[in-house]
Amino acid sequence: MATVAENLATVRERIAAAARRAGRDPGEISLVAVSKNVPDELLLEAAKAGQRAFGENRAQELVGRMRRIGEGYEWHFIGHLQRNKVNMVVGKAALIHSVDSERLLEAIAERARSLGIVQDILLQVNVTGEESKHGMEPGEAAGMAEKALALPSVRLRGLMTMAALSEEAEEARDCFRRLRELRDRIQGEAADARLEILSMGMTQDFEVAVEEGANMLRVGTAIFAT
Repeated sequence: MATVAENLATVRERIAAAARRAGRDPGEISLVAVSKNVPDELLLEAAKAGQRAFGENRAQELVGRMRRIGEGYEWHFIGHLQRNKVNMVVGKAALIHSVDSERLLEAIAERARSLGIVQDILLQVNVTGEESKHGMEPGEAAGMAEKALALPSVRLRGLMTMAALSEEAEEARDCFRRLRELRDRIQGEAADARLEILSMGMTQDFEVAVEEGANMLRVGTAIFAT
């Protein structure tokens, strides 16, 4: 079996190849290693191999990792965030990927204001319309972006989505293309928006995501399955 370092190198090579196919600079694509349910020792192997950004989907685990591993890394919150866990995550996560409602947005903004910080966020959009997935409907995103841009204690950095699970990566292409087009439309309508991040693409479909404009990938199994 390959080591975490070998897996990480392979993933990076695949990202670079996908970027070149799309005429893009591989250097503009960030990789978030999804470390949920991964033992600390494997996370540390990835860190030793140069990985600095890690994603957790539970508030308690994010805080626990930061305490055990240290704060010298970039910790992302990528899971569904309940409002009663906002205080645990705001100010800890470098980026919250999963803002999916106005009430959550306001709770994050209030906590950030009380801490005297500006919290970076992404809006999670349920492009596929699957009931099993969190995220706002695409038609709600422009209005939510406008609300976020009006809040001084949050910084809206872009959009996030999850494609439908499928063994065929190509089936995710339409989802990713639609998120990119939605981002471009919101960007065009809001002069003060700087939606530079498209967080989309996981182990099963990250190469297609790169081809469709993703610049932040959330990859777990391809890195940590050893």
